[in-house]
Amino acid sequence: MSEFLTGYMVPDIVTVLDELPLTVNGKLDRRALPAPRIDALGDDYREPATESERAVARILAQILDVEKVGADDSFFDLGGNSLIATRVIARINETLGSSLAIRELFEDPTVAGLAARADSGQGDRVLPDLVAGPRPDRIPLSLAQQRMWVLNQLDPGSATYNIPLAIRLRGDLDTAALAAAVGDIVERHESLRTVYPQDEQGPHQKILGADAVDALTTVTVDSEAEAFAAVVEVVSQGFDVATEVPVRGGLVSIGSDDHVLALVVHHISADGASLPPLARDLMSAYVARLAGDAPAPSALEIQYADFALWQQEAFGAADDPQSPAGIQLAYWRERLAGVPDLLDVPTDRPRPATPSLRGATHVTEVTAATRTRLDELAAAHRSTLFMVVHSALAVLLSRLSNSRDIVVGTPVAGRGARALDDVVGMFVNTLALRTDIDPAATFGAVLDEARATDLEAFANATCRSSASSTRWSQHDRQRDIPCSRRCCRSRTSNRHDSNFPG
Repeated sequence: MSEFLTGYMVPDIVTVLDELPLTVNGKLDRRALPAPRIDALGDDYREPATESERAVARILAQILDVEKVGADDSFFDLGGNSLIATRVIARINETLGSSLAIRELFEDPTVAGLAARADSGQGDRVLPDLVAGPRPDRIPLSLAQQRMWVLNQLDPGSATYNIPLAIRLRGDLDTAALAAAVGDIVERHESLRTVYPQDEQGPHQKILGADAVDALTTVTVDSEAEAFAAVVEVVSQGFDVATEVPVRGGLVSIGSDDHVLALVVHHISADGASLPPLARDLMSAYVARLAGDAPAPSALEIQYADFALWQQEAFGAADDPQSPAGIQLAYWRERLAGVPDLLDVPTDRPRPATPSLRGATHVTEVTAATRTRLDELAAAHRSTLFMVVHSALAVLLSRLSNSRDIVVGTPVAGRGARALDDVVGMFVNTLALRTDIDPAATFGAVLDEARATDLEAFANATCRSSASSTRWSQHDRQRDIPCSRRCCRSRTSNRHDSNFPG
């Protein structure tokens, strides 16, 4: 098939069915189609031959949730995208002690290619190991926490940076066991019982005992509307993180067999990717408490305080131009020099003198035909779907504002190291993607520019637990990064990290 079709038209998987499922109207019932098995690779599958190839294959299989990965399989063909790429590179570097950069994944995204590049660069790694170790009396804030601390102290009563978690619980509920389970997760995750006071050297972390967190409160209501209001009441109160532990919870009882558990954590101690392990640990603890046992999960390899100390050691001083922090700072100062303070776009009402912080969500559905065209466009320009959407948004903002200088922020999860998977903490970072939109340029030219911009930004992310490069050298700013034909086919997947755009 590949002999007659262009690359992006070659299907990744062919599934043979005895018959096509049909609706009552005789049309194809797409919902009844079986899920394709990406691991069914047929005759093209080649077993990874070296230890490095096997390690890379295991990493891709785990992160992309694929059962079987061969030596010639491509990260992008298996469902990877430019955002998951940072996590993959971090895992490969961590496992093999290599120094791969994110651009190398775009240049050679196959298992064999990545393994060969990792082998050629082994021994070049200079990052300290991310492990738990002795702690000083004064534990600094991480880089992400420093931002959150300043924002919180400007307005401690604001709930803008609260992260809510509401879980509907139907059926019989043992409230005592649930309260004990909440105490268990507070004990397990130090970040949930950490305050951030300030001394003459600035803010720092102070880890308290689990008893510093208030016990779970219970409120009984008579309707769904009252339940919603009660949950909002729990999650909309601010925290003064300098003096208050950053978590609170409440149980809203609608009936004897209908409850809502509402938890809220301040962003200085958690992020969106923290919610899955937090919810999982809570449910595991509750099941154990129901059985009359204390939960006994495997111990976390590190706590957030260990990460903050590691980051300080790995980054060095920002005023040292040769340190990783100094190199990163110099890059972003140059990249963002002269950025306009405000993008002047048309509005349907006057901008308020005091920000209201209100917002809205609008959902737009993309048809299958449009999605196919977007994939084709990405493949033709050795890009990913994220880069295509970024380009389209930048063009739209440029036209609305009549400005060439467009900066779009995108979140990155910042937790590439395996030891951070189950840690509750603040790792997320926002990258500024700056593009120059030439009104006379074709969209293809804009996409090429956005691709280079995105790769540079991902390679210079300051959350170095998910470092896309561990060499700590000036980033190669080559604007035209070579790439194989197969590497940039956009095969996006639902298996992306939380905090990552799709």
